[in-house]
Formats: sequence, structure tokens, C-alpha cells
Amino acid sequence: MRIIGNLLWLIFGGIITAIEYFVVSIILMITIIGIPFGVQTLKLGVLALWPFGKTTVQSERSSGCLHIIFNIIWIFIGGIWIALSHVIFGIILYITIIGIPFGNQHFKLASLAIMPFGRDIVDKK
Repeated sequence: MRIIGNLLWLIFGGIITAIEYFVVSIILMITIIGIPFGVQTLKLGVLALWPFGKTTVQSERSSGCLHIIFNIIWIFIGGIWIALSHVIFGIILYITIIGIPFGNQHFKLASLAIMPFGRDIVDKK
């Protein structure tokens, strides 16, 4: 069921948001300062390609304050725009009954797009 959900996800906006993540990741990795942001964005892009069957958890190594600073910087670099695109896709998909699960995924990714640092992507059990 996860495979079917993920294949349909690609049609209902998953490929577009994943491309957004990958483009932003490449742009950020061009600079030395942007490499940590680019790596995190690359992880989110992979999640945006295949979100069903995966979840995010609070990272064990996120006890310091560095992830908070990175999240604040990330919001201004591009997090707000990517989250906004997830929200727009989620609202559009909520209009249809079939699109509600995909809208839920977009809203989950929108909250993750705002604050990606300090989170790990893991398989659901």
C-alpha cells in the first residue's frame, strides 16, 4: 500500500516539491556556509519523493542550541517558501476526497520545512 501511495504522491505534487528541495540544496551547497543547510535540504528532498512509510523523530544529538540557530536562519533562507508551497498543495488536495491523505503529507512536510534541524527521518514500524 505504501508503494501505491508513494507513486500517487509523485503525481499529486511530490515531484514538484522534491525538485524544489533539490534545486535549493544545490544552490546552498555552492557556498561553504550553506553546506549544512544544503545537506538538510537534500534529506528533506528524499523524504518529499517517498514520504509514505517514513516519519520524523527528534534527534538524540539535538540537545544543544545550534539546531535552534540553524532553524532560525533556515526560515529566512528558504524554509518559509517551501513550507508555503506545501501548504498550497495541501489546501488544493483537501478540496478532493481522494487527495486528503496527500494533503496530510503536505501539511506534515510543511511543518518539517519550517524547522528541519534537530529532526531525523526514520522508517515507520
